[in-house]
Amino acid sequence: MSSNDLIVSLDIGTSKVRVIIGEISNGAINIIGVGSADSEGIRKGAIVDIDQTVQSIRNAVDHAERMVGITIGEVYVGIAGNHIALQSNHGVVAVSNEDREIGEEDIERVLQAAKVVALPPEREIIGLLPKQFLVDGLTGIQDPRGMIGVRLEVECTIITGTKAAVHNLMRCVEKAGLRISGIVLMSLASGMMALTKDEKQMGTVLADIGAGATTLAIFEGGSLAAVSTLPIGGDYVTSDICYGLKTQTEHAEKIKLKYGCARTDDAADDQRFKVMRVGSNVEKEFSQYDLAAIIEPRMQEIFQMIRQEVKRLGYLDKVNGYVLTGGSVSMPSVLPLAQSELESSVRIAVPDFIGVRDPSFSSGVGMIQYVTKYVRTRGAATAKQRPSKSKQAGTAAPKPGVFEWIKNMFKEFI
Repeated sequence: MSSNDLIVSLDIGTSKVRVIIGEISNGAINIIGVGSADSEGIRKGAIVDIDQTVQSIRNAVDHAERMVGITIGEVYVGIAGNHIALQSNHGVVAVSNEDREIGEEDIERVLQAAKVVALPPEREIIGLLPKQFLVDGLTGIQDPRGMIGVRLEVECTIITGTKAAVHNLMRCVEKAGLRISGIVLMSLASGMMALTKDEKQMGTVLADIGAGATTLAIFEGGSLAAVSTLPIGGDYVTSDICYGLKTQTEHAEKIKLKYGCARTDDAADDQRFKVMRVGSNVEKEFSQYDLAAIIEPRMQEIFQMIRQEVKRLGYLDKVNGYVLTGGSVSMPSVLPLAQSELESSVRIAVPDFIGVRDPSFSSGVGMIQYVTKYVRTRGAATAKQRPSKSKQAGTAAPKPGVFEWIKNMFKEFI
């Protein structure tokens, strides 16, 4: 990368669409702009209305552009959902150079060989994660460039998704007037931001608890081992508050954000608020304790489901802790409740950048960190100084095909 690039991440969530602009200056990341908009057309993390989703993306992009005074033309898009699957594969090639020195071309060929895998017609490869390289049978090699050998192998994890989900996501972004620089798996992005090298090595569950879904990513041996999505999140807490206090969803969400507490033990009975109830013009008063009595059982259920899913995947006894992120974990007393229900060490991961110090920004910030480290694309600047008030987005170059940017994205992964 050049010394002063801009990278833009697009996180399309169930409750919010977030755009984050990161400036890369001499290898250091500075977050210079953030845009967010209410998410319409998304249910439980899946796109259900193209036009509404496109408008939400445009609103978030416009918000970020006005904050920084630039025109956004290209974005890296995060992808998640229960359609994502991982499978292991193996690639083998003969080293082509006469002097048997392994070069970039050999690594590219072995990664392409590892992509040769039988897939159902409705699925396609989203990404490739090399776990280790082997040179003439020698294992544990992370970067084989410059080594001497005859036979080069790679053990990798292939990330696949359904064509419908991937192409609907691409269509929404492109209809919003943006070019796609690449698609990044949200679990990898969040793991980049939230987990230390030791946590990835020893075995850790990263739980991203969003509004409509909870995404689990299990890291073991330094790499992503399993992913899963549970169709439950913060919206279910809001729904319970609606029924419990007999109020509208909009009021319930505001009450949750302002007065919510995940444990009745920590709630204050003297902190009171009034609620306009459905079918009545009279406000009724409740305490924070009353609200916590509604929230706690649902949050307990979410953590119990996380633990059961980790057990189902076969990692319950292999992980050494849990790291929580996502907008729903910013509620007071979530951490002690999680420690109690998960029966393990738990911490909450928060991005350490000014303006985005909130768990809900973990995926977007992680995408910028991930791209900075692994996707060293040529000419990676994704935004330019605004020459005038008129928009310039999406006019510079033809949109690359899906296979082209997937190839570029993982070409220099090592």
